[in-house]
Amino acid sequence: MGQQSTPPVLEVTDLVAGYRTRQGAWGRRAEVHALSGVNMNIASGETLGLVGESGCGKSTLARTIVRLMAPTSGSVRFEGRDLLALRGKDLREVRRDIQMVFQDPYASLNPRMTVEQLIKEAWRIHPGVVPKQDQDREVKTLLERVGLNPNHAFRYPHQFSGGQRQRISIARALSVRPKLIVCDEAVSSLDVSIQAQILKLLEELQQDLGVAYLFISHDLGVVRHVADRVAVMHLGTIVETGTTEEIYRSPSHPYTQALLSAAPSITDWQEPQGEGEEIVLRGDPPSPVDPPSGCRFRGRCWKAQSLCRDEEPALEPRGTGHPVACHFATVDPNVQMPAG
Repeated sequence: MGQQSTPPVLEVTDLVAGYRTRQGAWGRRAEVHALSGVNMNIASGETLGLVGESGCGKSTLARTIVRLMAPTSGSVRFEGRDLLALRGKDLREVRRDIQMVFQDPYASLNPRMTVEQLIKEAWRIHPGVVPKQDQDREVKTLLERVGLNPNHAFRYPHQFSGGQRQRISIARALSVRPKLIVCDEAVSSLDVSIQAQILKLLEELQQDLGVAYLFISHDLGVVRHVADRVAVMHLGTIVETGTTEEIYRSPSHPYTQALLSAAPSITDWQEPQGEGEEIVLRGDPPSPVDPPSGCRFRGRCWKAQSLCRDEEPALEPRGTGHPVACHFATVDPNVQMPAG
């Protein structure tokens, strides 16, 4: 998927978000700090891969971007417009340009609606995208484009396999001709062979339509093959970002190095090319209810010093070739993923 030298279609600046939950036997209310000052951008026609452990805030970021959640502070700008300031008709117009594909296609598709109804519903919400007299033909065109039989337009979601349902979700997202699609673990529930088919479909659609992707996944191997750039998230913050080659060949943050050292080889029939042993993180992940001071990774980091407790590291270039949020960032040549 080719990276474009164009202005960002999406800009996220100092985004903070959280939600309230209950803890313990007495149900004490607590504030979960899901996002803490996230900064990122995506160019038109580009794929940004967002990786990190479960619970680090990836899905919260996705839902905040598409306005399914309200942030505490910060800004989200789409083509220069402040999404958080939009209301009513203006917000609905921008939402047409930003679509989302969820992890579980069966849960995200109304089981009482046919495929045709699911696709046409988007045109009812966003009138004017496709003239009514052309909608039947456009449904067939969309189904063909995502690799489905147009004659199956009158079937219901339960009559399709998991991979086919995800294709329906993609067709529905494409129906309003978006400029950005947020893929939240869009292939993680699929078999490996089906994953490859969906990823190839997404790549072809990007080449044909110029759509940008925010591709969220915990699978480092998948992200390595689809993303132009990668952002690594830990406990609500971006700790390292750069081109895919920079992140996978020259990881500089200890957390990124630990993730890559534990990842299996991308090709099962090859031995891993990295020479270092797997990095085993000490301790348990910190709680987003009570995050540590300074660097949020310091309790599990083998490089941590007093500076890490007292001062939160900024995400900036530190002589490693790309931005990294670590006071003691260094490139470890023994921790990398093979390119093939």
